[in-house]
Amino acid sequence: MGDQDAGSDGELGLRKQFPKHLLHQKLPAFHSWFQGLLMLCLLVFVVFLAFSDSTLSWSETFSLQRQYQRFFNQSWQVRAPAYLIHPKHRAFLNTMKEKTTPTPEGLQYHEAYPHNYRFVMDNPEVCKVNSPFLVLMVPVAPSNVAARDAIRATWGKDRVVQGETVLTLFVLGLDKRHDVEKLQQENQQHNDLIQSNFLDTYLNLTIKTMVIMDWLATRCPAAAYAMKVDSDMFLNVDNLVIMLKKPGIPQKNYLTGMLMWNRPVIRSKNSKWYVPEEMYPDPQYPTYTLGMGYVFSNDLPAKFVEVSKSIKPFNIEDAYIGMCIKKLGLSPTSPPDPSQFKAYNSKYDRCEFSKIITYILGSSEQLKNYWADYKKPGPHC
Repeated sequence: MGDQDAGSDGELGLRKQFPKHLLHQKLPAFHSWFQGLLMLCLLVFVVFLAFSDSTLSWSETFSLQRQYQRFFNQSWQVRAPAYLIHPKHRAFLNTMKEKTTPTPEGLQYHEAYPHNYRFVMDNPEVCKVNSPFLVLMVPVAPSNVAARDAIRATWGKDRVVQGETVLTLFVLGLDKRHDVEKLQQENQQHNDLIQSNFLDTYLNLTIKTMVIMDWLATRCPAAAYAMKVDSDMFLNVDNLVIMLKKPGIPQKNYLTGMLMWNRPVIRSKNSKWYVPEEMYPDPQYPTYTLGMGYVFSNDLPAKFVEVSKSIKPFNIEDAYIGMCIKKLGLSPTSPPDPSQFKAYNSKYDRCEFSKIITYILGSSEQLKNYWADYKKPGPHC
């Protein structure tokens, strides 16, 4: 459910600050050495915790999110030795100083409310040059350059499809594994990265999805439709645009994709999709669209953001959107041809690929190979 390659869990523990009376006086050499050793021990402790991230609960991950933000805040407050900050990240930390998330005490509504976060890399002008008919928003981990490049070379390549302007953008959070400088260079080359300062983890996909909705509502309100689509998908954009231009397709309050009815909430703690009762007490989810790829009229993002203020977050992002649309008094709509939204990975078939809209793949290399064959001249069937 949702993006499958979210980044690693956040930094933990780096909350201690030096005593205030030491900040403005010259420290003896011994004290400086001791503080450096202490910080090194804390960093080793953080690395140890990072390798045990699979055991973290949803609530613990939100706690990590908060402490990760405090780490960034304290990087500016504490006169720490220069070697504690990698040179490539120094400029990044400076630019984030004015954009960072509020402290936990300053959170609005709850942790998944998108206005609690700030865009640290943005391309708001892309919707101003040509108002798009369709915006494809792809959540992806910062480190997953291969997926982004594969999409840029295949279904995300064309800016005009069936006579309509289509944009493909990639949405990222923060990830301690990524190279900030390389990300900035990638964005300068392609102008298609949107990065917000939440921690990019699998359990934070609800945050990521609501940040997508916030970007669409504030940066691209004039678009007709948008789609949240995972980075491991084959997407037939031609068929999608054809579907959206059919007579009778609503231009307002429209959400469609592969519909999930009466899906039970998984209570097994061993499951990737475990949700505790205190986060979501009902035994089943409302009808929702499967997170691999769902399409919606672009009036909905602002409504989702507004209604989410009163909806407690949980870690199943597509079901959370189902809660939002239910709270709005609306419901997802079955697509004109439900068979076009495929959720399984089977043997490639050129004829079938010419008919579908979405299809789960195994790798970026698979996507490029299938796309090359699909685009060969000649009939598909």
